[in-house]
Amino acid sequence: MTAIYNKDAKKKATNISINSELLEKAKKYKINISANVEKTLEELIRQYEIQNWEKENKEAIESYNERIAKNGVFSDASRSF
Repeated sequence: MTAIYNKDAKKKATNISINSELLEKAKKYKINISANVEKTLEELIRQYEIQNWEKENKEAIESYNERIAKNGVFSDASRSF
């Protein structure tokens, strides 16, 4: 899978608000909040980028599918299944 960001980029401090009970439990279980936020953000951004790609390419995909439905693919005559 292709990286969606430079994992070697410099870290930047930021402030976030987290439910106090969740924060206590995360500390209790020694959960690395920064690493888990990064992991979650990466997945969310990946999902958004997939959705955007699909929207940006919808017309081209539909055009391709119409062409294939009308003309088939070059290997239609060669395949035996």
